[in-house]
Amino acid sequence: MTQPTPRYSQDEQAVIWYQRLQAGDLDAIERDAFDHWLAGDPANLTLLEEAAVIWHGTIEVADCPEMIRYRAEAVEELRQANARRWSRKASWRRWSWMGIAACLVLAFGLLAFLLYDPVASYTTGIGERRVVQLEDGTRLTLDGSTEVDVRMDRESRRLTLVSGRAKFDVAHDALRPLSVLARNRLTVATGTSFSVELLPAQVRVVLYEGHVEVMAQPAGGTPTVLVPRSNGVSGLTSGRELVASTRSVATEIAPLDVSQSLSWESGMVHFDGEPLSLAVERINRDAREPLVIDDPAIASLAVSGVFTSRDTGAFVEGVTALYPIAARKEQGRIVLSAKPVTK
Repeated sequence: MTQPTPRYSQDEQAVIWYQRLQAGDLDAIERDAFDHWLAGDPANLTLLEEAAVIWHGTIEVADCPEMIRYRAEAVEELRQANARRWSRKASWRRWSWMGIAACLVLAFGLLAFLLYDPVASYTTGIGERRVVQLEDGTRLTLDGSTEVDVRMDRESRRLTLVSGRAKFDVAHDALRPLSVLARNRLTVATGTSFSVELLPAQVRVVLYEGHVEVMAQPAGGTPTVLVPRSNGVSGLTSGRELVASTRSVATEIAPLDVSQSLSWESGMVHFDGEPLSLAVERINRDAREPLVIDDPAIASLAVSGVFTSRDTGAFVEGVTALYPIAARKEQGRIVLSAKPVTK
């Protein structure tokens, strides 16, 4: 037999060809057959590459009993096939390669479960801060009430900010860009320092060092750069903040005080004219009794000042003293509403 028969699936044929190439026993006729198979479908090259990744990828789970057993079976089949090659008729080679394919396809399915679900989730509770060192050297700093999902592979580093805010000090790797998806906004970097904050209708990206690209990521669509480069330089530069609506194309870049923007790492929050709704969102990451705005009319009131993030009472005292706002406790939360106008 010169090539895997058509009744095998493309996955199985790819596994068989990969192992025959690894064994190095193709003669000129079989090499022509391999070239013909490879050219027969553009997908075959991808399948062959996947077979190689799966085979070598078993090293990553070498301590897993299931993979030790399956790989041992495949290796033994290969050894026996090479031994039989010199003592049996050529027709037997078909069955040896079928045995190898069976073992490897089984291993392929198991690895799809073990290797291709490498998501790690890092979370913080109310009022908690956490620093995480990833396997590539990237450091994550998580604000209170934050969740980040991390998926790392040989070609990419994909993170998802599920809630809250996190700072990313990215280990440089030009061949493996790191991306952070926050709702429908994607920030991509290869080595830099930035933070991403997820708010009810916004994503905010602060760049501290290096360069990033921030893109709109529609569901099932093609990403588009929110801030095009000018003369080769990204529109978002160090010491500036990008504010992107997640409901429209509205995007704004504004300067900021870098030291103040990092105060949350030490449990402080700075407000400089931010709307009350945003201030409440940030205070609530540390609030044992969450704040609720009961009246839309006060949501846009500008808040300024420095507060200890865990001292919800001081924040409430400050905004009720500055504005005609009333606060009341109700079912384990603090409700903010406009004071009634007195005549």
